[in-house]
Amino acid sequence: MDRNPIRRQLAIMRQSLFDQGYLDEQFIELEQLQDDANPNFVEEVVTLYFRDSARLILNIHHALYVHFSPTLFLFLFIHTHKVMILLLFFRERKPFDFKKLDGFMHQFKGSSSSIGANKVKAESTLFREYCRSANAEGCMRAFQQLKKEYATLRKKLEAYFQLARQTGPLETATRPK
Repeated sequence: MDRNPIRRQLAIMRQSLFDQGYLDEQFIELEQLQDDANPNFVEEVVTLYFRDSARLILNIHHALYVHFSPTLFLFLFIHTHKVMILLLFFRERKPFDFKKLDGFMHQFKGSSSSIGANKVKAESTLFREYCRSANAEGCMRAFQQLKKEYATLRKKLEAYFQLARQTGPLETATRPK
């Protein structure tokens, strides 16, 4: 049994990430690539994942929610001998580009898989299924759930790496129980 309480807490935290389904075997593969020459390898890869995936999330958000084209309408309004010109902007919805959405999510899913982000990867798969069936509402629901899972994973991994920095170098990676 580990006598260092911080290391024990770190081990419990790591195990819970697997038990709760946030991480899968790919995370262990990353840990096995970490060595004395690059002791922060996993944290660096995960940090890059969150930085790069933020761009993809923004692209997906933009494709889902900001796909309106403005149409200008001009109205003449006569009111008590005065002519008022009323300009109205209406927005009409362009059709969803499911192929583009699927492409963005394909990239996002690949990045998520590479770090072992299990729940995020599962939501990405669901989103892509909705794209293939041209289900806009399904895409929007799946995207909202994906963002929740992504934010939760980010918060949990940030806490994990913060605690890991306090413990110093870790031993070699082991499979979760």
